Amino acid sequence: MANGGRTMSDLKLRKATRAAYGETLVELLNEGVDIYAVDADLAGATTSAKLKAADATRHVNVGIAEQNMIGVAAGISLMGATVFTGSFAVFGTGRVYDQIRNTVCYANLNVKIAPTHAGISVGADGGSHQMVEDIALMRVLPNMRVLVPADYASTKAALRIAALTPGPFYVRMGRAEAEPIYPSIEGFALETTHVLRAGDDVSIIACGMEVHQALLAAERLAEQGLSAEVIDAFSIKPLDERTILDSVRKTGFAVTAEEHSVIGGLGEAVAALLAEHPGILRKPLRRIGVQDRFGTSGAFDELFAAYGLDATAIVSRVLQ
Repeated sequence: MANGGRTMSDLKLRKATRAAYGETLVELLNEGVDIYAVDADLAGATTSAKLKAADATRHVNVGIAEQNMIGVAAGISLMGATVFTGSFAVFGTGRVYDQIRNTVCYANLNVKIAPTHAGISVGADGGSHQMVEDIALMRVLPNMRVLVPADYASTKAALRIAALTPGPFYVRMGRAEAEPIYPSIEGFALETTHVLRAGDDVSIIACGMEVHQALLAAERLAEQGLSAEVIDAFSIKPLDERTILDSVRKTGFAVTAEEHSVIGGLGEAVAALLAEHPGILRKPLRRIGVQDRFGTSGAFDELFAAYGLDATAIVSRVLQ
């Protein structure tokens, strides 16, 4: 799906994707959605405190007890409500995996897992808090849908899709400010993929913070005479297979880019898809991501360069 009519003058200033969380919950509440947020003592960081300020009865703080957070959310959902859970991604998916699996997904409850601080862009918090396995954990669960928005506007869209679609969702959000990609929340739907830049030589399929890096890489590749098609894989599960296949049939060459482990994330989803269509690739698939290692403390730019996630690394892999 092409994103037409995008101009820089239309775009808002840089905002962290987590900034969309509390704001969107309040908007949904004001629109009449029966919505709740359950948090584990991190309402300020996740921004769900905005829902509490709007209506304290719609916000539950369970304290530093993430497993209870999922259980309480499940219980509220059984009363017919739409319930979001917050926390940091390392706690909101890893520490509570058993509860998400057996309480939320097994029963197909209307609970939305929406933590913040995912990926190495958390920065100085270091490897203990830089969650790079969460997409893999959530993607493997039956009934779970996985959305990885690239900027503030697409995060608002992802949260709305999750809120208005019954069943479990994972919406991945980050701490760092994200470059604006979209002028509005229009044009998003479950199983959405946006072709942000058309090209003929290589398909760069990215998600989250890597979408901006892919666009920068495409500009640099154009200077070297290569035409890169940039695809925002906003929905990783379900994956927009048709758009990806159409692109790779045209270019014969695919590169995936994600701020996540190369194991179990977007790259493996695309690899599995392409493996089912032999002959579609004329060059080997290249997967850019965290190479089976933990994060470490550092500034955003330093970490993206060190872990091979920046535009320079994407250009290098394309030219390799």
